[in-house]
Amino acid sequence: MKKQLLTTCILLLACLKLYSAEIDLSSPDKRIKISVNVKEKISYSVSFNGESFLKNSYLQLNLDQLKLGANAKFLKKTLSSVNSSSIPVVPLKNSTVSNQYNLLRLDFKGDFSVEFRAYNDGIAYRFITNKRDSISITSEDVHIAFSNKVKVAYLETAGFKTAYEILYRQNELGKVDKSKMSVLPMLFDNGKYKALFSEADLYDYPCLFVKATDDQTIEATFPKAPLAFGEDGDRSKKILKEANYIAKTVGKRSFPWRFLVITDKDEQLAANEMVYKLSTPNQLKDTQWIKPGQVTWEWWHNAYVYGVDFKSGYNQDTYKYYIDFAAKFGIPYIIMDEGWAKTTLNPFEPNPTINLQELIAYGKSKNVKIVLWFTWLAVENNFNIFETLERWGIAGVKIDFMDRSDQWMVNYYTRVAKEAAKHHILVDFHGAFKPAGLEVAYPNVLSYEGVVGMEQNIGGGLATPNNNLFLPFLRNAVGPMDYTPGAMRSAHKKDYKPSWVNTMSIGTRAHQLAMYIVFESGFQMLADNPFNYLKEPETTSFITSVPVTWDETKVLDGRVGEYIVKAKRKGEKWFIGAMGNDQTHDLKAKASFLKPGINYQITLIQDGINADFQAMDFKKIIKPIMAGEIIDIKMVKDGGYVAVIEPKN
Repeated sequence: MKKQLLTTCILLLACLKLYSAEIDLSSPDKRIKISVNVKEKISYSVSFNGESFLKNSYLQLNLDQLKLGANAKFLKKTLSSVNSSSIPVVPLKNSTVSNQYNLLRLDFKGDFSVEFRAYNDGIAYRFITNKRDSISITSEDVHIAFSNKVKVAYLETAGFKTAYEILYRQNELGKVDKSKMSVLPMLFDNGKYKALFSEADLYDYPCLFVKATDDQTIEATFPKAPLAFGEDGDRSKKILKEANYIAKTVGKRSFPWRFLVITDKDEQLAANEMVYKLSTPNQLKDTQWIKPGQVTWEWWHNAYVYGVDFKSGYNQDTYKYYIDFAAKFGIPYIIMDEGWAKTTLNPFEPNPTINLQELIAYGKSKNVKIVLWFTWLAVENNFNIFETLERWGIAGVKIDFMDRSDQWMVNYYTRVAKEAAKHHILVDFHGAFKPAGLEVAYPNVLSYEGVVGMEQNIGGGLATPNNNLFLPFLRNAVGPMDYTPGAMRSAHKKDYKPSWVNTMSIGTRAHQLAMYIVFESGFQMLADNPFNYLKEPETTSFITSVPVTWDETKVLDGRVGEYIVKAKRKGEKWFIGAMGNDQTHDLKAKASFLKPGINYQITLIQDGINADFQAMDFKKIIKPIMAGEIIDIKMVKDGGYVAVIEPKN
């Protein structure tokens, strides 16, 4: 009897040890280690290079009558390794993406699991439920605790209604306004290491917002699911009633990944492809029709063209002029933004000043296709519009003013992507939340706004070089970004004047040109007036020579908020783009990416000798270059640098 009792005690102790054991998961290169504990909560800590980075962080999914993760009963663990590669339909960085990680899956009583992934450049986790019936999620605990005090770069908002067009702030986490919150992505810095925080594979679930709790800790908050709506003008709906849950969803599903790109090199933030690697892969059988490309944009200058023999505006002659300009420079698309339709409510009726069918035919004769702008509400109220657009021969849509990211609106994005793909329509979301994987599963989604782009320089100079230099490391680091670059009237901040006729940008001409290499978007706009491009053939020829998709990307140098240098390859050509903030920068990049033994030629455009006070001053230089040579990149304040390197004939 005593022996039997002793055996029982040993078994109980063994079970208790298993229940509360620390389970470790390391990245393939062993630099990152996740240590998971299952006790009262499912908690985890993370070390990087042997130093503690996160400690006592925890996760919990709260259902209406059950908390998944509280006193969880551990059943089993599964460890595995993955080393695969895939080919993106729209390769904004690389034509092949490697996906190498170690995986830990923890299964629990109550039909749920948690998966952790450890990558060489970060970590990710998600919940998986296996319940028979639908479930209501009242909240989700995403509690991230840093081991030391951190500074944070973030986008502050007072409420859940936001277009994500917010200037970046930097602050100590403990000094962040706790009555407000931030959208994702966010960047944390402990003085030695940085971590980019965002989410991926977001479906049938609201976007995650972040609140600071103290100088080392953040918590998630989410918009409630809307239940009833009221009228609110021609481009919005008022939420009249909310549920007591954030999502009501199917019981058998995986939930969005929460991830951190963790690094001691700022360049790795801009080079990461974590959202792509964590997202549901391409769901479309036929993708041959998906053609990313550059597109003209008339709204930034209100369609006020000049140097012509017709009255400009949102009319037939003006749009033919845009088509002619696009054809001249090999630009595959023009956009007809707000103003092409008679009203914003009826997506089927063009402005009487326009013969849309004639414009479509005229564009087709010149190998230029048309993208049309709509409010999200007009699309929602006329969801058969995609079938009509396909019949008309329209290539794509720009859908605007969603300004929400609750479960209903996240599902709206998915419905649009699917229906548009069914009818071979490309999509650009404006007034949009950040990319979170939809563009991977439905690659006809070519871009999102969700950024302080150049449209913010019509009525005020918000799109400054200082804010621009956060974008490659944060917003554009999680997916495509429709910044709408291409200004030909360049000025330093002290000389900038708002205008909707002679619209200006802040930054040098070379700074603007570099955006076409540094910034990533499947629809890359040329925002300025065609007349301004036509009188500047040297820079216009450069802009229109820059590809939208790439075979290979290398981030040669960079510091968050200060400067970046990217090298991108398309075929045998390498393009280099560098951008700086409001300080001067004297950088050196080694051309180690070139093939040895080949004679190359570099054609560069750099800030001119007087660009420090006349931002439009630039200099073009053509000279030979060989592999391994040092490239001198000198930028004035608000400056930039671009180059094309190709083998000499």
